[in-house]
Amino acid sequence: MSLRARLALLYTSIVGGILFLFGMAVYISVSVTLTHQVDETLARAANQIISTARAGTLGVTLPELDLFADVYIQVWGRDNQLESASMNIRSFDFPLDPDNLHATRPVYRDVVVSNARLRVLTTPLIIRDSNRIVGILQTGTRLSMIDSVQRLLLWVLFIGAAVSMTIAGLAGWISTNQALIPLEAVTQTALQITRADDLSRRIPYLGNPNDEIGQLIQTFNQTLERLEKLFNTQKRFLADVGHELRTPLTVIKGNVDLMRRMNCTDDESMDSIETEVDRLTRMVGDLLLLAQAESGKLPLAQQTLELDTLVLEVMSQMRVLAKDRLTLRLGEIDQVLVCGDQDRLKQVLMNLIGNAIKYTPSGGEIVVGLGKVESRARLTVSDNGPGIPAEDLPNIFERFYRGEKSRTRSRDGKGFGLGLSIAYWIVRNHGGLIEVSNRDPHGTTFCVWLPLSAGSCPDD
Repeated sequence: MSLRARLALLYTSIVGGILFLFGMAVYISVSVTLTHQVDETLARAANQIISTARAGTLGVTLPELDLFADVYIQVWGRDNQLESASMNIRSFDFPLDPDNLHATRPVYRDVVVSNARLRVLTTPLIIRDSNRIVGILQTGTRLSMIDSVQRLLLWVLFIGAAVSMTIAGLAGWISTNQALIPLEAVTQTALQITRADDLSRRIPYLGNPNDEIGQLIQTFNQTLERLEKLFNTQKRFLADVGHELRTPLTVIKGNVDLMRRMNCTDDESMDSIETEVDRLTRMVGDLLLLAQAESGKLPLAQQTLELDTLVLEVMSQMRVLAKDRLTLRLGEIDQVLVCGDQDRLKQVLMNLIGNAIKYTPSGGEIVVGLGKVESRARLTVSDNGPGIPAEDLPNIFERFYRGEKSRTRSRDGKGFGLGLSIAYWIVRNHGGLIEVSNRDPHGTTFCVWLPLSAGSCPDD
């Protein structure tokens, strides 16, 4: 059974259950009301008869017994003899209610007499002064009117419930059909994506974006967008890895062929092979590091760390790399304590400063600064190189991203585009944020935000 049919059946069942309970309440209320009215009629008749009755040596005398045309009246003596009856049942010699013929208090009861349903009130006749029972008065009336009203009410309730359930079922089917149309669009879009491998498709929705269907479609579109991005990243990643591997493997193969033809060991060729192998080793190591980081298998220490001391240490090491080609100086610096992994944060600093050294022309300047902004540490690395094109800024932290319009790869060909991806992961998993922006008129600034230590760290 389809979801549409199940929902329509559910609506119909709910309406049917409500109508059933409502019908039972109406039926019982009407029946109780009508029965109460009949009981009041019988009680008035009995009280009027008792008020005019006279007890004598010959029994009980009841004048004007034909006063109530729709009420049957019988008077039974103490010896179970019928002493008097109304004209409408004068020929009936049996008690209207045999079971209560010796009742000591008024009793109401439904009985069947000659295939007719009667409501009978049995009242003992008591002499006021002696409390002695001198007879039994039974008054009864037909329940044919109540039975007719009950049958008519049952038919009305049944027909009304059937019509209401039919309308509810149709309304539920139509409303469910309208509500599920967007889900059919989701299904069709998913099938088209599966058949055509086109993740660029999106599901259009013209309804309220804040209802359940709108939120579902919005979430599905966001999932498609993310899958498309991951798929494109994977394709670009495979292409870039192939490109990066092709060059060193070509160099290695060429040098090996040259050595075979010359039948000798060439030191220059061996150095070239060793250099390319080192490049491949570094690239594979970086890829393994990223894979471990993204799978959660690369733990990070959480120790109290003097970030200013770490910056001074990295600056001392990187001045050796900068040599006399450019100026590497320290800007404003403050004492900063953070919780983090010293080796990984040092890797971030060395990567950012190393990139700045690679892409800053001779005679340029690199400035490293450290300060506090509210509850966060702010580390900046600024250079006055050619900058990064605006269209490349959103993708600069992706693996193997090639943004080589102005900032080209290093001159020694050792860069793979993995360093910034690793730095981004390390900072993010320290609860921080890394940003990049172009300086005016030229140059680039990388800014790393890290939360300040609020006390002892977990691994202290």
